[in-house]
Amino acid sequence: MRWRRVVSQIGRSVTVWAVSTVTMLVLAGILPDFQLQSPDGDSATRIAVTAALGAGAFGVLSAVVWPLLVRLLLLVPALVLGLLVFFLNGSLLLVALRINPSGQSEAAPETAVIVAAVMSAVASATGGALAVRDDDAYRRRLSRLATRRRTSHPPCPAVPGTVFLQLDGVGHDVLTAAVDKGLMPTVARWLQDPTHRLTPWRTDWSSQTGASQLGILHGSNFDVPAFRWYEKEHREVMVCNRPTNAAELQRRAVERTADGGLLTLDGASRGNLFSGGADEQALVLSIATRRRGRENRSRAGYFAYFSDPANAVRTALSFFAEVVREIGQSTTARLRKQRPRVKRGGLYPFVRAFATVVERDVVVAAVMGDLLVGRSAVYADLVAYDEVAHHSGPHSCDAEKVLERLDRALALIEKAAEHAPRPYRIVVLSDHGQSPGETFRARYGLTLGDLVRAGCGLPVPRQAERTHSGTEARAAVRAALRRPVEEGGEKHRPTRGSEPIVLASGNLGLISFPDVPHRMTKEEIDARYPALLTTLANHPGVGFLLVRSEAHGGVVLGAYGAEVPVERLDGDAGPLAVFGAGAADAVRRTHSFPHTADVMVNSWYDPESGEVLAFEEQIGSHGGLGGAQGRPFLLSPADFSAPVGEREELVGAEAVHRVLRRWIREADGPQVPVTEEEEKAA
Repeated sequence: MRWRRVVSQIGRSVTVWAVSTVTMLVLAGILPDFQLQSPDGDSATRIAVTAALGAGAFGVLSAVVWPLLVRLLLLVPALVLGLLVFFLNGSLLLVALRINPSGQSEAAPETAVIVAAVMSAVASATGGALAVRDDDAYRRRLSRLATRRRTSHPPCPAVPGTVFLQLDGVGHDVLTAAVDKGLMPTVARWLQDPTHRLTPWRTDWSSQTGASQLGILHGSNFDVPAFRWYEKEHREVMVCNRPTNAAELQRRAVERTADGGLLTLDGASRGNLFSGGADEQALVLSIATRRRGRENRSRAGYFAYFSDPANAVRTALSFFAEVVREIGQSTTARLRKQRPRVKRGGLYPFVRAFATVVERDVVVAAVMGDLLVGRSAVYADLVAYDEVAHHSGPHSCDAEKVLERLDRALALIEKAAEHAPRPYRIVVLSDHGQSPGETFRARYGLTLGDLVRAGCGLPVPRQAERTHSGTEARAAVRAALRRPVEEGGEKHRPTRGSEPIVLASGNLGLISFPDVPHRMTKEEIDARYPALLTTLANHPGVGFLLVRSEAHGGVVLGAYGAEVPVERLDGDAGPLAVFGAGAADAVRRTHSFPHTADVMVNSWYDPESGEVLAFEEQIGSHGGLGGAQGRPFLLSPADFSAPVGEREELVGAEAVHRVLRRWIREADGPQVPVTEEEEKAA
């Protein structure tokens, strides 16, 4: 009954107030610069009353003023907000002490920061512990994490909703190994339960988030040959995690499919590169550069999370702890002279902390809010593992710790689903895996760009320059800092038009000649640079090349003069043999793209060790063919229809999109528009 809920709420509030009062008394006894009595001394009763009034004032200010401060501070970069958390919380405590009727309490500013942080954490823990005992209260508490209230009609609780959780970069082999080691008990429980099934799938040649997530959410990743590529007609390098380019790629996909995406009806998109057509969007990169308004809620997730001061304090503490952890781990790796290894200094510790703490916490909170307001479909990306594995290795202890924390996030979302107004089915999937191996530069002392310049007869720098890594986490940090466009000449206006542009996407390299308006043929390249293709094809760090051919339409080149027309590729022999089943089809498909580079270079691959050579500064890489990077997973409830037939293989992100759409339709929820072609495939 309503009066019981009111009494219960009053009881919880009084309990939290009492615990906060005791906490303030304890801190006053421990910290020399924090006083709750006059210099002449006061009675124990007066001190207790002072503490109670101070705790109450601080609680009221936190509940009323803090959300207003956070909303105002959304005008500044979200990452800066995280750094201001302690100052703001301490300021509220000083105000609470100043307005205390007793007039006896005071604290030094630096002490106020500590006291406020401890009191917020204790109050949050107490309130959470009490609310968990009451399902209604627990639901209301978690509902405050929603980014906004629903504007559409509430869904029928009998119709199941679907949550798609993407563990960025976690390959099928990494997931199963983590389960075997006991690192992911939640996933292990699901796998042991016959109501779940684990299905591996195979990526396209471009095994990276841009191509995979665009295909999964929007049904088409046509003409996305890599993570970054050069478009001659626009004289611009397209980068999947640049907000303006992500918006353009989404527009092209929608135009090609004539459909808004997987989440068109009553959907939510959280932490993704693309929106999927969702009405509710938070931390979505493709809308990060738009002016904030009703149609653009990319930063709403930050407000929803940081509006609770306890969340802000907890995340800020975890952020700085993660920075210290990364510095310690990288220092240990350097002292032990671990190989392979890449530099992890500069701003990387902060980028890692943002990906593994801030973005994870905000995205998980947003998903929980979506569940508790009953959205029909939610798709969220957790990028933590991918960022750490790039720099520490996909099988490193650092990466395994991240997997443990991701599993706890899955358990938290599962718990929230139990209190949702409708049943939910949770699908966990990945967009690609990662293949280990040292960098091309570390093994051979030069970059792919240096090798190309040598093959073209151009001067080569004496010291190879680093090829900077581009990851989803870095893009998210830039968007949070409102610096979404990458620095470093991504928009090319070549001063020497004949010089090649060399780009890297993991172990996939792309070479373009900007002064030639069309895709050059092998014959044209040989005429201009007779040694280039031979130099590349015979280098031990190169697996194969793809070039256009006047005689054959397209050819794959390998060492010792190997040359196979694209139409005759079968994968059982020739340069693609070691790359396994499906490599030939993937190469043929990419060859058909309008913006495929003049020369596509796939690195060497060792099928025994699973290692590749990254053209970027990464020891865990993805983007091309070779090893675990092309074998992600799909973990789904068994009451969904099987993704593919018993002897069939799930191939390509577009095929995954069709499976997910079919599952949404099977839930008898709002129907997602389907094309005639998809209807036949289903």
